[in-house]
Amino acid sequence: MRDQLTAYEEFCTELGEEPAVAGLAWLLHQPAVAAPIVGPRTLEQFEGALRALKVGLDEAALARLDTIFQGPGGSAPEAYAW
Repeated sequence: MRDQLTAYEEFCTELGEEPAVAGLAWLLHQPAVAAPIVGPRTLEQFEGALRALKVGLDEAALARLDTIFQGPGGSAPEAYAW
């Protein structure tokens, strides 16, 4: 898990964004996500959420994230069933 986090932090550094902003940007690129729900407690968190709207993740970036965080495989919801 630590290797994944290190790889993600490196990705975010290259992207020039905070991990939370990059994660929200990734959610915005997922067709199955209709509307990510954010709950900022500070103005800085709110501004980060707004900044995620402008973060462009191309196919290479999305593929890299899929490599860093490989899902359980299969299709939802079966892949997430216990």
